[in-house]
Amino acid sequence: MRTAGLLLAAGAGRRFGRPKALVEVEGEALVTRAVRVLADGGCDPVVVVLGARADDVRTLLPGRVTTVNVPDWEEGMSASLREGLRTLAHLTPVPDAALVHLVDLPGVGADVVARLRESAVPEAVARAAYGGVPGHPVLLGRRWWADIAEVTRGDVGAREWLRSRADLRLVECGDLSEGTDIDSPADLPGSQHD
Repeated sequence: MRTAGLLLAAGAGRRFGRPKALVEVEGEALVTRAVRVLADGGCDPVVVVLGARADDVRTLLPGRVTTVNVPDWEEGMSASLREGLRTLAHLTPVPDAALVHLVDLPGVGADVVARLRESAVPEAVARAAYGGVPGHPVLLGRRWWADIAEVTRGDVGAREWLRSRADLRLVECGDLSEGTDIDSPADLPGSQHD
């Protein structure tokens, strides 16, 4: 099954103080790291959704990546998700599933992506869990892309849609990662607040 990696990297990072895509962890920008993780985990193609400081973020991406600008990125994660899924639906051939990843999860590695990708089918509704707590990435089969794009609003992405799904499969990844996101500079690995 062909699984596309869909990286949502459009946010301004207001609470962080700058776009998280541009933040470096261990000498690597979070956007570059996330693209590498998706590719190393077996996602092909990798599509990156850009918004805030798109030109700066684009310079950090390898050539094999497809980018899409989302004009209404300030609406939040839902605008990015809708635009990303629309882009994937117009690829030839259309991928069987999209593995949706967020740019601010530096602890999520290719092993998490690969484990989740094992569930990739056109009807997939799955997400990584860490100690039983749902997290990211999320695997969305192409059967659902139009439904998701139709109902997502605001800064919650597909959260409400996923909550309504009796067929949602949690894929435990707590043995591989904590799945923790970065909301402020204090959350960065090696910060004084660890």
